[in-house]
Amino acid sequence: MPISDEKIGDFLARLAARVPVPGGGAAAALHAAEGAALLGMVARYTTGKQYEQHEAAIGRIIAEVDELRALALRLADADADAFTAVGQAYQLPSSGEEERAARSAAIARALVQAAWPPAQVISVAGMVVDLAEALAAIGNRNVISDVAAAAEAARAAASTARVNIEINLASITDEQAGLEMIAEEGKADAIITRAEQVTAAVRDQIRA
Repeated sequence: MPISDEKIGDFLARLAARVPVPGGGAAAALHAAEGAALLGMVARYTTGKQYEQHEAAIGRIIAEVDELRALALRLADADADAFTAVGQAYQLPSSGEEERAARSAAIARALVQAAWPPAQVISVAGMVVDLAEALAAIGNRNVISDVAAAAEAARAAASTARVNIEINLASITDEQAGLEMIAEEGKADAIITRAEQVTAAVRDQIRA
């Protein structure tokens, strides 16, 4: 069953269980989805005559955050599937030299594939922060705190996805793939900083 079709309580029970998936990668993707959803709510409150000068921008934001929310949910499932494949690769037979070589190659491929969903989550988190920055400037002030909540969710997504990439990097033997993963996880720092800036800006507005 896709994660998006699960009850929240059921998903959390699986997350808490002694099973390899879902884990931190899926949690990172759900952080990103929550951030996008919160921005969707703020944008939908930023409508009507009072905000008609921003109507086109708000319409674009709604379309983008809805797409990002759906993408993040797909990445949560992709992460779980990828780590299931890693587990299956480790269970391959290894009694002979050929089997050991095949098993090692399968594990290496699976680990590279497992690193990509969190890398994509970092990109999604960055886009959520982009849109949070936009809504912080024009969003309905009655729900502006939710822009900060969205930024914090995106920050958590980027930070969590980054550490998931880092743990995979320790086992990836493909040099090119490793360099690509390093480049992707390196994007998280800037996203985290910008998310914190959005939260600070929103808090300044609230206190003003």
